[in-house]
Amino acid sequence: MARTVTERADILPALGEVFREHGFEGASLAHITARTGLGKGSLYHFFPGGKEEMAQAVLAEIDGWFELHVFTPLRSSADPGAAVRDMLAQVDAYFRSGRRVCLVGAFALGDVRDRFARQVQGYFARWRDALAAALREAGCAAPVAQEKAEDAVLAIQGALVLARALDDGAVFTRTLARLERRLLD
Repeated sequence: MARTVTERADILPALGEVFREHGFEGASLAHITARTGLGKGSLYHFFPGGKEEMAQAVLAEIDGWFELHVFTPLRSSADPGAAVRDMLAQVDAYFRSGRRVCLVGAFALGDVRDRFARQVQGYFARWRDALAAALREAGCAAPVAQEKAEDAVLAIQGALVLARALDDGAVFTRTLARLERRLLD
């Protein structure tokens, strides 16, 4: 039996998990209805643009979460060292210590990358740039801050892949610990 949902935001977490598990192309309507508990009519009521609109809404929700919990604190904290440490803690929590796929990263690597290019590019560029701003504020020269920030985003994304490939969340945790030392040196 289909469940009653009053706002589309209520189903975005479930949609995100379907896209994480099956990718954009593999996220069939059957997978989506099973996970959300909604019938096709309800889904199309909330998302008249279909699966593409669902993915855009999920990406926007992810982007909003990172803007609130990671990017803005990095750009505006009076204590950049604390902001970097908090970023690492937030990232660890969000990615469940390496056990949760980065959906934006998965879209960046998949065939749908061009379809969602603006969202994918914006997410990664703003993360890199916000971290570089915090590192500059902490006293790093601009080119060094930019390089460290880029390396950090690369390390986080790579650690997510390796933790998943090895089924070992400790890989992610160790990477974050090393990053804290490297970023705050």
